[in-house]
Order: sequence, then C-alpha cells, then structure tokens
Amino acid sequence: MGAGHGVFNFGPHKNGRHKVITVMCEKQFSIKSYVLRNGRITKAQQRSLDTLSGTYCIPFNDGPVDFGLVFNNSNPVTIEIGFGMGSATAEIASANPQKNYIGIEVFRAGIGRLLMEIDKRHLTNIRIVEYDVTAVLKKMIPDGSIAAFHIFFPDPWHKKRQNKRRLVRLPFTDVLVSKLRDGGYVYMVSDNEDYCNFALAELTSTRTLHNAYEKFAPRQDWRPPTKFEKKALASAKDVKELLFVKNWKAFYEPANGDDEE
Repeated sequence: MGAGHGVFNFGPHKNGRHKVITVMCEKQFSIKSYVLRNGRITKAQQRSLDTLSGTYCIPFNDGPVDFGLVFNNSNPVTIEIGFGMGSATAEIASANPQKNYIGIEVFRAGIGRLLMEIDKRHLTNIRIVEYDVTAVLKKMIPDGSIAAFHIFFPDPWHKKRQNKRRLVRLPFTDVLVSKLRDGGYVYMVSDNEDYCNFALAELTSTRTLHNAYEKFAPRQDWRPPTKFEKKALASAKDVKELLFVKNWKAFYEPANGDDEE
C-alpha cells in the first residue's frame, strides 16, 4: 500500500489528554510539557496502586529494560506516552495479545485506574512506568527496540510563549526515532489545529521519519474513540492524526519478501 491510500492499518491505542512529558532542549536543561497536580485518587485506585504495582509497574532505574524478561516473550513493544485513565489502553492491549505495551504516566489516579483494568481483564501484555518520559527513554529504553510510539491528545499549550513546552517537537522527536526499530512508527492524534500543523512540520523535519500520507492520516480503525475525543467532536472540533514511519523502505520491503504484519 502506498502513502496516502486507504487506512494505514498498523494495529494499536488511547485515551485522555496527555499530561506526562519532558521536552529536551539543545542546552543542558529540560522544559516540562506537563503540570503535575494532586488529583483525587479513589479508594479503589489506591488499593490497586498498593496491591498491583509490584506486578505491573516497572520501577525507574538507570539500566536498560529487558523486554523478554519483563513480558516473558519476544513480541513487539509499543510505548504509549501519557495514557490518561487508561481505558483505551486496556481495550487495545486486550484486542492485541500478540503485542506488548508500556505506558508512561505520572498521573497516579490514571495509573491506579489502568491497574484496575489490567486486573479485571487479566492482561499480561501491559506494563507501566511512573516517571518522566525523557528520563525513561534515555536510561531504560534500548536504541532500536520499539515498534511504535502512541501520543494521543497531548497538551497543546495554546499560548505562543508556551509552544516550547509542546512534546512533539525537535529534538525530542529525534529521541523517539533513536528508540524505534526500522519500520517503527510515531502516531499522534490531536484536536488542536495549530499543534497538528506544528507537529507535522517538526516530524517532517526529523531525520529518517517519513510521512505515511501526504499530510494528515485518516482515522485508524483500531484506535477506539475516547471520552475526550467524543467531547471534542461534539464541540465540532476537527480531530487530526499524524503517522510517520522510520526508514520507510525497510517497512515496505521486509526481508526475504515476507509480508509485514
């Protein structure tokens, strides 16, 4: 299938407005792309945090994660940056047991809620890292190891002076590319037109990334609509999607002529 034709059916994610990231700058400092607030945690969420974190959460550390050891298989790994309350995350993981998912989030109520869903659905292919994504990618994720990054409804930081806080921008996109395997992709969804155009330019300028479509992607059928997305559509907002692939030729010409899944 060529770029710009039909639906680019990669296979999963999402929900909730993204609140988790740090954008790396050329100078030796970081600018937060989220505001960490002390939201209310229900008793059920806290109980899940207390009883399930040891099983499904990966503690932050300075060494690379051994995905084979974590998941007990060699299935491809997708990282979702900022999964909100995690309902769509769990739904996609449930529908795709042949794929592994790591959610990076700092919103504790959302982590607790996703842990509840993991337990309820008996999911074995999700793990959570509760930490800032820049440090996680730098310290814990081996280069060339990730099949996909999903970034759904990141904070748009509307004011011009706040644009530097946006997640999807250079040089952070270079970091994403370094962690992707050939044929891996970055998939972003937003209802903010200015941010979408901004991200389109940044991703287009990122070396080895190639747009799977001429401009914006059609809606991917495998991504379940979220409560936030439904609200945006009800308000007549246009939801746009971006899908960029690392080393396009590697994706469309698999080794030995085998078809890509």
